[in-house]
Amino acid sequence: MKKIFTLSVVALVATVIMTGCTKERFTTINEGYWLSKERGQVVYSDSYCNYYIVQTSSGYTVVRSYGGYKPFEGSILYGDFSYAGTNDIYNRSTGIIFTGYVVDYWLSYYAAQDELNYYCP
Repeated sequence: MKKIFTLSVVALVATVIMTGCTKERFTTINEGYWLSKERGQVVYSDSYCNYYIVQTSSGYTVVRSYGGYKPFEGSILYGDFSYAGTNDIYNRSTGIIFTGYVVDYWLSYYAAQDELNYYCP
């Protein structure tokens, strides 16, 4: 009887401790950090294609969306758009941080459209 009572108390205490240790999903966004990054505006986004075009001060960037999130046309984005690879991007229009893969950068508008035609026929 003592063993059952002791084990049930230990299990109850362990359950309370483990449920109290949860990871915070939503953190506050440090806008000062993100506003120091490169600014861009989405000029082309299609619901049938995972790629979209961002206009920056250096030209146009082709970005592939990850995780199912893709910004709408006209959204203001902050991030590293002058480096190829996976980057975190801040959508200031909606207040969301998401991940995208920069495929190519510093393109003309027509070169960016050609890349979209290649990736999304």
